[in-house]
Amino acid sequence: MSVKESFEAAKKQYEQWGVDVEAALQKLQQIPISIHCWQGDDIGGFEANPSELSGGIDVTGNYPGKATTPEQLRSDLEMALSLIPGKHRVNLHAIYAETNGEVVERDEIEPKHFENWVAWAKQHGLGLDFNPTLFSHAKAEDGLTLSHPDESIREFWIKHCIKSRKIAEYFGKELGTPALTNIWIPDGYKDIPSDRLTPRIRLKESLDKIYAVETDEHYNLDAVESKVFGIGSESYVVGSHEFYLGYSLKNNKLCLMDTGHYHPTETVSNKISSMLLFSDKLALHVSRPVRWDSDHVVILDDELKEIGLEIVRNDATDKVLIGLDFFDASINRVAAWTIGTRNMIKALLHALLLPNAKLKQLQEEGNFTERLALMEEFKTYPFGAVWDFYCEQMGVPVRETWLENVKTYEQEVLLKR
Repeated sequence: MSVKESFEAAKKQYEQWGVDVEAALQKLQQIPISIHCWQGDDIGGFEANPSELSGGIDVTGNYPGKATTPEQLRSDLEMALSLIPGKHRVNLHAIYAETNGEVVERDEIEPKHFENWVAWAKQHGLGLDFNPTLFSHAKAEDGLTLSHPDESIREFWIKHCIKSRKIAEYFGKELGTPALTNIWIPDGYKDIPSDRLTPRIRLKESLDKIYAVETDEHYNLDAVESKVFGIGSESYVVGSHEFYLGYSLKNNKLCLMDTGHYHPTETVSNKISSMLLFSDKLALHVSRPVRWDSDHVVILDDELKEIGLEIVRNDATDKVLIGLDFFDASINRVAAWTIGTRNMIKALLHALLLPNAKLKQLQEEGNFTERLALMEEFKTYPFGAVWDFYCEQMGVPVRETWLENVKTYEQEVLLKR
């Protein structure tokens, strides 16, 4: 049976429950995923004076072919994007500035250092997002940045964040789509702190200074990202979920939730509906923690499906900004992007193909028997046939055939670096 024939057969099964499959595919095309550039080079960046990776972050593995230049990284991203259905975005960190070998401190970066990225994004019809880089730097060696007791160090990072927001605003103006500027800091302590409040006061004051410099929301959207712990900050993190949730609500900023930044028994999917009640928009960094915030490549597991469900069934596809954040150097990096991004899109499609209105109705009626029965039966509906058709229609490889493209690219490009 051809891809088209399998799709038509699957479509009939879904339509029996009022699921408009064609409309679901049209909707799916309109949901961009922000693909993180740092999977391609193990969060190395292109600074003229690079520092070792720090900030409670670690990348393990030494698979051949890591990108070492901006051109290589963009080439690898192009390869991955050619295997992923839909039009998406690329997420940059400040360390991916191009300074032509000139040492430019992070508090002095300018839009001109990202002109090549913008030209490339225009060429490929991509949006860009941005992150100030508050790690892997001499002024972050003790694990403190915006909450540092030393005012001069705080001011350095405050200026860096202001510069970063201006760069994102430049992205938005040039590309016609607002850039998300997300602030994450590694600040915390390895052992039990004697004072939790004072560092948080300093962080709040730093953020207030950063956001006192206005940017146009048509071009730049501000987000803050929490974490529960990191390597070197096992006992206390200044920017906790409660801190940033309160700050974002009070100051009209987006709260960004990273799926690896919570306690093992917490799930981000369970938080989305509550946060949407009080926020016009929220943002995600989708990753996969294994025992800790290990940033494994996203797989189509239960939590990813639940995240897709919460976004879709709450009509929030334009309210939740979806980004990815994983980095694995033990496998082909282009394959990692492809696997993770395709899985995020699959989770959204899976949610779009459920009879969500019917399932909500059953819950309201108290008909939990039929609700549970349908939720379980739909797990084996022919979702894969619809996915294959979507890939074919979008001009990307169907099923695992994309692996051959990656293998060829590895032989012809990656292994020659």
